[in-house]
Amino acid sequence: MAGESAEEHGGGHGLTGELLLDGFILLGAALAFVLLFRRIGLGAVLGYLIAGIVVGPFGLGLIESGESILAVAEIGIVLLLFLVGLELAPARLWRLRRDIFGLGLLQVVVSGVAITGLVLAGTSFTVAAAIAIGMALALSSTAQVLPLLQSEGRLNTPLGERAFSVLLFQDLSIVPLLTLVAVLSRAPADPGAPPGWLLAIYAVVAIVGLVAAGRFVLSPLLNLVGRFAERELFIVTGLFTVFAAAALMDALGLSMALGAFVAGVMLANSPYRHELEADVDPFRSILLGLFFLAVGMMLDVGVVLAEPLFVIGMAAALVATKVAVIFGLAMLFGVKARAAFVMGLLLSQGGEFAFVLFAEAERALLVTETATSLFGAVVTLSMATTPFLMALAKRFGGVKASTRDDLDGPDAAPPAGAIVVGHGRFGQTVSQMLMGANIPVTLIDSKPDQIDLSGEFGRKVYYGDGLRVDLLREAGGDEARAILFCNDGTGLDEERLEAIRMAFPKTKILGRAFDRRHLLAMGEGELDGAFREVLESAIAMARKAMELVDLDETLIDRVEEEFRKRDCDRLAMQREEGDMHAGAEMSFGGPESLDFDGAEPR
Repeated sequence: MAGESAEEHGGGHGLTGELLLDGFILLGAALAFVLLFRRIGLGAVLGYLIAGIVVGPFGLGLIESGESILAVAEIGIVLLLFLVGLELAPARLWRLRRDIFGLGLLQVVVSGVAITGLVLAGTSFTVAAAIAIGMALALSSTAQVLPLLQSEGRLNTPLGERAFSVLLFQDLSIVPLLTLVAVLSRAPADPGAPPGWLLAIYAVVAIVGLVAAGRFVLSPLLNLVGRFAERELFIVTGLFTVFAAAALMDALGLSMALGAFVAGVMLANSPYRHELEADVDPFRSILLGLFFLAVGMMLDVGVVLAEPLFVIGMAAALVATKVAVIFGLAMLFGVKARAAFVMGLLLSQGGEFAFVLFAEAERALLVTETATSLFGAVVTLSMATTPFLMALAKRFGGVKASTRDDLDGPDAAPPAGAIVVGHGRFGQTVSQMLMGANIPVTLIDSKPDQIDLSGEFGRKVYYGDGLRVDLLREAGGDEARAILFCNDGTGLDEERLEAIRMAFPKTKILGRAFDRRHLLAMGEGELDGAFREVLESAIAMARKAMELVDLDETLIDRVEEEFRKRDCDRLAMQREEGDMHAGAEMSFGGPESLDFDGAEPR
């Protein structure tokens, strides 16, 4: 028994060591290639793909199999669809129904028919095999397109919504496409497999069940977790929700990603939505990177080298065909020519679900293992073209250039007594008065031009979306005594403020209202103070912040009086000299005269 136990113990260490070594190789290769490809402007996805090719069984052979890694990494796609669902409240999803079931359906059918014709023309496949391959290639890469739209802030734009609608229908179409492959199959029928109509009923029942569970089980559970304000419990609850919904769909033979998406939609109206998004997103990021590593590892370089012209030609034909089809359909649905072309470029690649359909077609005896490898290479190569096509799309104004990498994020900020979000005309006044009272301030703004302008006046402003809970936490929101929202009001509503309030229950929260309607939209009870435009409201907000952090009333009056005097003197100098930089040294927090005599550090 002792010998057996020791042997088992040693075997466990061997497995652990192997996993650690594989992880070291994969992450090291990913780090090197992603850094390189980011540096030369080709994006992270291509870096992951090349890293996977290099270390995989068909490259240097440092990792033996990509299939097992792909099985784990597909959880990244599941988490991605959950996060997308969080962005889509049921009312908004209903608004997109025309694009989902109109444009999405037409894209899958028309692209599938056109690509089936390409496969028939370029191979000796049977019609059944060409249909199975063609319909699989009609699908695009959700794992590649959605992170791109999210990172560029375009998911909620008309272009982003239409692209997402097509991708969502593609995911919904997995079940009927698998049924189509089963109908075309030359393999003996599986007596235990449910018919397609039964799968459709399962899907409807499962979705209804998930919605009911979200309303009557998950919402009360989140309210209970929210009382403890423990971030770890939010992470566990979020992952539990995703895995439970995905496992239910998988058990019914349906798409795991669809289940995760429904779970996200269930929580889209929850006040905890932003907290869940911040907690789940890091897992999504690393697993999606692992997914593209696995896709690269599965690329059979030998097959590509045996027929390079076919692979390259078919990949080019695939991209061109999908661009043309999507361009035409988008124009038909009222999209302007430029945006329609960009949408075609966005969705032109093959998708991750093609690998699933290829495997089913092989089991159905429709295609050989060599053909599966060959068209897998076509999909991988088409994915590799996406960064280059996105560079082309930027020339047409459809995709914003990558965010600048020379701006520091709030995680680089030192601890501060107050966080000021937005450093425009309002935020400048508020922050100066707080600085005049010697309260350390962290400044955050999402506009690079504004950050550059503030830098000319000696202000250090950190780049980021200050309405995000995770970013505020990085900026020190848990330790700050006050958070002041001085931006133009875009996105600052009751739901967002409720999430921020729950994340930072001990921090005083003040907000700027653009006008009366915006003040009403922010609701009651979520702010310790709400102030409308412009100078006087900024001064009042700064006074309120100083009162809440227990500054002496006399000091507050002196700061306000001195600020008004300096502001008037500076305004006179600017008028006289015709230069906005005139008198910059006179303001609180300026390059010179940073402090106000009599104010003690807080």
